[in-house]
Amino acid sequence: MSRKKIAVLVSGGGTNLQALIDAQGRGEIVNGEITAVISSAPEVYALERAAKAGIPGYVLDRKSYPSSQAMTVALVEKLRELSIDVVVMAGFMTIVTKELFEVYENAIINIHPALIPSFAGPGCFGLHVHEKALACGVKVSGATVHFVTEECDAGPIILQKAVDVLPDDTPETLQRRIMEQCEWKLLPQAVSLFCQDRLKVEGRTVKILDV
Repeated sequence: MSRKKIAVLVSGGGTNLQALIDAQGRGEIVNGEITAVISSAPEVYALERAAKAGIPGYVLDRKSYPSSQAMTVALVEKLRELSIDVVVMAGFMTIVTKELFEVYENAIINIHPALIPSFAGPGCFGLHVHEKALACGVKVSGATVHFVTEECDAGPIILQKAVDVLPDDTPETLQRRIMEQCEWKLLPQAVSLFCQDRLKVEGRTVKILDV
């Protein structure tokens, strides 16, 4: 089984990127290696994290492209040039178009800070997700790792993990708990499973194969 090359797409601080880098350092991403970090904006902290870890960083500045499609085409060209096997969206806040999904079908992984299908879809990102969860009075929330498709937050679910919502939670405290207890654990786990060829997509279901 050839070692898989991972590209992480970022737009900001890169906390989920750091979780992946740390997991890789601990040997937890089996049969895979982060070989590129690609940012949709220049001078974001995620690129510093990549540089500190010795991972090549690239910028495809969304503002330099006339449309989402033009940027997506450039992104696909870069991924192909780097021989990338799996694409991980880690706080990537840029819309991509079908060109990416056609080339990387069931090979684009995203983390969402809620239990999909709750609090998902257009407009549900960052603190907005946790504000909606608290407004609904849910008793648990969490994170979902899923394959990315053209429909926002609607791809096949790989892994989910829940945490309790506490009576005095604010969007900020809930966000932090979900990041620490769910996102930073689930994302490296899902990427490792992909790199080991242990994820099998059957319709909307993702089966995790035994070793």
